[in-house]
Amino acid sequence: MGAESCIDLLFRCRNVFHIRQVHAHVVVNGTFQDLVVANKLLYTYSQHKAIGDAYSLFDGMTMRDPTTWSVMVGGFAKVGDHAGCYAIFREVLRWGLTPDNYTLPSVIRTCRDRKDLQTGRVIQGVVLKHGLHLDHFVCASLVDMYAKCMVVEDAQRLFDRMLSKDLVTWTVMIGAYAGCNAYESLALFDRMREEGVVADKVAMVTVVNACAKLGAMHRARFLNEYILRNGFSLDVILGTAMIDMYAKCGSVESAREVFERMKEKNVISWSAMIAAYGYHGRGKEAIELFHMMLSSAILPNRVTFVSLLYACSHAGLIEEGLRFFNLMWEEHAVRPDVKHYTCIVDLLGRAGRLDEAVKLIEAMTVEKDEKLWSALLGACRIHKNMELAEKAVNSLLELQPQNPGHYVLLSNIYAKAGNWEKVAKFRDMMTQRKLKKVPGWTWIEVDNKTYQFSVGDRSHPQSKEIYEMLISLIKKLEMAGYVPDTEFVLQDVEEEVKQEMLYTHSEKLAIAFGLIAIPEGDPIRISKNLRVCGDCHTFSKMVSAIMRRSVVVRDANRFHHFSEGICSCGDYW
Repeated sequence: MGAESCIDLLFRCRNVFHIRQVHAHVVVNGTFQDLVVANKLLYTYSQHKAIGDAYSLFDGMTMRDPTTWSVMVGGFAKVGDHAGCYAIFREVLRWGLTPDNYTLPSVIRTCRDRKDLQTGRVIQGVVLKHGLHLDHFVCASLVDMYAKCMVVEDAQRLFDRMLSKDLVTWTVMIGAYAGCNAYESLALFDRMREEGVVADKVAMVTVVNACAKLGAMHRARFLNEYILRNGFSLDVILGTAMIDMYAKCGSVESAREVFERMKEKNVISWSAMIAAYGYHGRGKEAIELFHMMLSSAILPNRVTFVSLLYACSHAGLIEEGLRFFNLMWEEHAVRPDVKHYTCIVDLLGRAGRLDEAVKLIEAMTVEKDEKLWSALLGACRIHKNMELAEKAVNSLLELQPQNPGHYVLLSNIYAKAGNWEKVAKFRDMMTQRKLKKVPGWTWIEVDNKTYQFSVGDRSHPQSKEIYEMLISLIKKLEMAGYVPDTEFVLQDVEEEVKQEMLYTHSEKLAIAFGLIAIPEGDPIRISKNLRVCGDCHTFSKMVSAIMRRSVVVRDANRFHHFSEGICSCGDYW
């Protein structure tokens, strides 16, 4: 049997048993001494993830060339044996061999998978030493590695230096920013289109996910048109991403349209649509859809029940939520995990049934996490239960001592109760531990652009007009009965100062700008990175009634649709 015949047989191998048979043949007939055949055999073992067979073969080879070493490095990387991959790569360097554009991407991917930034930087040094920093495959792998390790600035620098960028590299870079800066992610997508690179379905899923994080409706509509124009079919992955995008951009109706357009739907698609109703406080519709899902012979999973319980919690459907929680295991064989318990703690806590929430936590057999205790702490804030709040915070600080949000929330609870001594204590703790409160920001869409406001912001070019509109608006609202709720000013200052601080909350500034810049009849859409405060909630309701404008607010927890003086949350949030 000649070398060509052996290689042909290896191409046809369907499993490890077949490879071993060919291996035996090449040893018997002496073809194994041909390095091309030996390397092909090594590669075939690696492709079938038979890394033990591959290494035994490699270890017994008396002759090796750069391909041999590359295949072995890639083989260990393929099966996730990071230690083996690193060990072989070290041998490559020790023997003074020059790594190639197959070996380096394999070991770089191992650094990526392990989030091993330190080794990744060492590998980049090897790349520079051997003059491979301009190689497309090597550079693309480094961009991917830095992106997955969340060192986006380093990824961007490498990306910008690349002489040619393929679609995969653009997609990696867009995805990297999608995780930390959705604005930049969408800007990169625009740049990619300007450079004549046509997106594929994988790229579109990445861009759609970025748009969902940004919550910009004008971008969502553009992406929908782009997808239709380029003839992308709404398969399960892209369709589900678009459902989530429209839901998080404020239109559950558009999300449902996408859902209905999908020819094929799996459990994740149904769960995404149920979650969409939950974000918008439409719990009854979420329940109706769940029953439709069951009648379509789709079995619910853990994600489905998280979506369903979340929807019940945010719509105040207490008994329905408890019933679904109890039926998870009994009827659907889905064992509740900490996320499901968190939904129920949230559901009971919002309803003021704190004792039941605590009993549930104490009876849990699954490991408790920070989100569970945060749900209980949020309920304590609503119902001003100081003793229980302290217990929840102590548990949170054991899990996440460096999270400033926990200190801020308990400090705010004390501030509402007027316990300024405890407020000062927690703020001092934050200072000592060098923790900073996350600042509140509000974003608004106007003429296909997104503008950002902070409390007391005067950076906008139309700042003068915005404040004039705000003063005029507050006067109209006060004539209609609006009284600023200074309970939401969490500082020990005079009442008059508290009112002035409330008047310039970022939500109010954004709404005032919306009244100036957005035509009558169009909704004012704003997004907030924190939970909307109670006074701004009241303010928004009254604006929708007095100014006869629809206002849509996306905060850290859910959506609020204000119209004719009523909020979709029913003041239950």
